[in-house]
Amino acid sequence: MIYFVRRFAVFLLTLWAAITLNFIIPRLQPGDPAERIVRRLNPNSRTVDPNQVEAVRKMLGLPDTNIFEQYLQYLQTLVRGEFGVSYSYFPFTVTHMIGQTLPWTLVLGAVTLFIGFVVGTLLGAWAAWRRNGPFDSVTTLGATFLGTLPSFWIALLLLYVCAFKWGWFPVGGGYSGDAQPGWNWAFISSAFEHSVLPAVSILLFAPIGWILGMRNNMVTILGDDYTRLAKAKGLSERRIALWYGARVAVLPNVAGLALAVGGILGGSVVIEQIFSYPGMGRLLFEALRDGDYPLMQTVFLFIIIGVLLADLVADFLYGVLDPRVRRGG
Repeated sequence: MIYFVRRFAVFLLTLWAAITLNFIIPRLQPGDPAERIVRRLNPNSRTVDPNQVEAVRKMLGLPDTNIFEQYLQYLQTLVRGEFGVSYSYFPFTVTHMIGQTLPWTLVLGAVTLFIGFVVGTLLGAWAAWRRNGPFDSVTTLGATFLGTLPSFWIALLLLYVCAFKWGWFPVGGGYSGDAQPGWNWAFISSAFEHSVLPAVSILLFAPIGWILGMRNNMVTILGDDYTRLAKAKGLSERRIALWYGARVAVLPNVAGLALAVGGILGGSVVIEQIFSYPGMGRLLFEALRDGDYPLMQTVFLFIIIGVLLADLVADFLYGVLDPRVRRGG
């Protein structure tokens, strides 16, 4: 019980530190968001009218207080769940914009992460069980080689061949313009069709870490003393591989899965940009580009909370699956 209480206390302390850094870091970025907006509205003007800048600042509700008062106001808005108005998508609120993009990222990220984890873990376990064989060599070398390729290059190649050249899939976007968003077949089929290429681009690389991590962990464990004792007792190879090898070797993958689950909220920025996919990764890129502090902070906050919660769940699972962890062994 002490182990779980200690882990939860560390979670709360880390969450407070992350929220504080999330407040400070965007304000270190140079430039004035109001001035950027005025320059975009008047691209041909070399000078910026200070009155226009001040009017935009008041319209957006930009703070004019000191940093400490802003920090207290920031904490109060977090407690109330109010994240302000987006500078880039004025007059829409930050909550509205995240609500529009979060489902796209969750569906794409969750599906690809689950498939990548399951496939990678199974392939890694099988490669370790048949280590030094043809399957082990092909799987390990193939995953290593594929991991050296840039993910954006593969995505651009798929976009050019499957969308531009052959026309099998749409060029970009989340769904076609004639589909009405909702629980209807026309929208669901269109959204699925638009998500195939982004999902394939992610799935080509998603299992690599799970394959190599599971394979190396399981090879090490299968050479331990208790595994050799199990063989001496006459247990079957299948039971040794599953209960003595895979059960322990999967623990580091669980920790990696927790971090990856939290990372889903951030989306894949590059992939979503290439395919113009309406997810949070693309939204984060636009917020960084435009200096949209409220939107930037809120997206980062969602990512931070997602990663910390997933890490807390992983710590609890570690304590349940491996008693040595909660006993301090």
